[in-house]
Amino acid sequence: MSQQNSKSASLASNVGGYLVFLMGIGVLAWLVVPSFQVRVRINKQWEPRDYISLINKRQQAYFAEKSVFSTSVKALGIRIIKTETENYQYSHHTTKKATFNYGVSKQKDLRSFVGGVFVIPTTKVESNASKNQITTTSILCGADSAGTIKPPEPTYQNGKIACATSTREMPQT
Repeated sequence: MSQQNSKSASLASNVGGYLVFLMGIGVLAWLVVPSFQVRVRINKQWEPRDYISLINKRQQAYFAEKSVFSTSVKALGIRIIKTETENYQYSHHTTKKATFNYGVSKQKDLRSFVGGVFVIPTTKVESNASKNQITTTSILCGADSAGTIKPPEPTYQNGKIACATSTREMPQT
């Protein structure tokens, strides 16, 4: 074999090796990128869970101290909570018997969340408690599907709290 043919064969085998390497990278990217995108979307959805769980807990503490719910997140003393982030708009609605905290998605591919804190008779939690005592209980609900619509409020009926239709209960952090 001549020196010229040897160089051509060596160059051809190197190019072939590079092509196989690039194809391997392409296959890995094809497998990994969708998984990465799902993880990013899931991580984005931890934000409203954490925010709303924290607001629920602070509302319970606020009620225990003052016997009313706060009408502003600022009054709860939570400095890390913003009313708007890149992916969510946060708001709340307060009544004498409950407060509802919303994390409404600004992205069509993320789910929205709502938390509720309800005033209940302490006897529902502690059988030995006085009938006149009250306490609070909370729930976190996530929309069943992604979208930018405010989820319906959870309910407290017949001594039980529950997520509304089209939402389901989520663990609070």
